[in-house]
Amino acid sequence: MSESSCSSTGCGCSGGVAAERVSRGEAVAAPGEARCVSRFRVGDMDCPAEESLVRMALDGQAHGLEFDLLERTVSVWHAVPVEEIESRIARLGMGCERLASGPAEGAPVAKVSDPAAERRALSWLLAINAAMFVIEGLAGWWAESSGLLADGLDMFADAAVYAVALYAVGRGAALQLKAARFAGWLQLLLGLGLFGQVAEHVLHGSTTVALAMMGVSVLALIANVGCMWLIAGHRDGGAHMKASYIFTANDALANLGVIVAGGLVAWLGSPWPDWVVGSIIGAMVLAGAVRILRLR
Repeated sequence: MSESSCSSTGCGCSGGVAAERVSRGEAVAAPGEARCVSRFRVGDMDCPAEESLVRMALDGQAHGLEFDLLERTVSVWHAVPVEEIESRIARLGMGCERLASGPAEGAPVAKVSDPAAERRALSWLLAINAAMFVIEGLAGWWAESSGLLADGLDMFADAAVYAVALYAVGRGAALQLKAARFAGWLQLLLGLGLFGQVAEHVLHGSTTVALAMMGVSVLALIANVGCMWLIAGHRDGGAHMKASYIFTANDALANLGVIVAGGLVAWLGSPWPDWVVGSIIGAMVLAGAVRILRLR
């Protein structure tokens, strides 16, 4: 039967992702309720926070999930039509390309994990990101730096997703969704407030403190490296380890952007570099808020 058998009529085709897993020698468990396994490329999924969004989007629809953040792919074991899975992922706005779909010859074997250790790591991730949100927010307000405020919002965005993931443990999908949407609305309001602050500075001017921008951003960079270490300690080796470095590198780019902007502010004697980098990071934060609010 063909791949279309995994659509509205159920699954019954040959080959596909499951066969590929067997050919690679990967372990599979006995089939459960899932009848199909489909693999998707999610182009903008490059960090654990975005992985959490995909998990929440597919909650109640997927019987198994396997992520490869390095390749930006997710394999989904499911009984519902593949179009439903594809629609839920696409709704997040991170891109969704169906790579393969076929019969579920098995489900991914559950990895041995230490829930208490994972909860501790998640709590530390939340604490680090939340602390840097407060530090960068206060420093940005004092230094009149849009870049620092925006970088702090980027930390808040990650903290919000980790908080929702921590809150969701042992709770139903409805409560998870409510918590996620609350975080999304708060992130959206803060992002809009940032753009209001940038506009106010452009209209009335500001005396941005360049050294504060650079110093606090270096601290944020160190915090991101700490997060990478925590994530790597609870990931498999290989691709997952590399994905953790990608995650940190992406956040570090924002830190480096603020550091460079601070240097330009000091060199040019103009706050414009700060306003520009603040607007760019702010736009990224708003895009993340929209993704969260698209969860259904």
